[in-house]
Amino acid sequence: MKICIPTETSQGLKAPLYGHFGSAPFFTLADTETGNVEVRDNQGQVHAHGACHPAGALEGLGIQAVVCGGMGLRALQKLEEAGIEVYRSGALTVEDVLREIGEKRTEKLTAEGACAHHKGCR
Repeated sequence: MKICIPTETSQGLKAPLYGHFGSAPFFTLADTETGNVEVRDNQGQVHAHGACHPAGALEGLGIQAVVCGGMGLRALQKLEEAGIEVYRSGALTVEDVLREIGEKRTEKLTAEGACAHHKGCR
């Protein structure tokens, strides 16, 4: 499975998770089958609340899931409409997220758990 993890830095597996999906400086992409990891700048990190286009930012990358600390409702809905599953994690690094996924300890993010004006995000 190819996963997108919003991160604070471009340090690959050691990169710390960023607290909110849309404004993350980087997207770290990890393939759980091959072990490949790549990092991309988040071109849309500066945006008005509710104005990010997450499905567009990930379009064509083969992303099947996003694992993050928090996400707004509109972003969650847009990703789900694009067929991308969204999970919440309290992990500190990409490496920790991948461990959680392997151990099936991530929780699906629901509309009730989405951030409201960045409240509720870690």
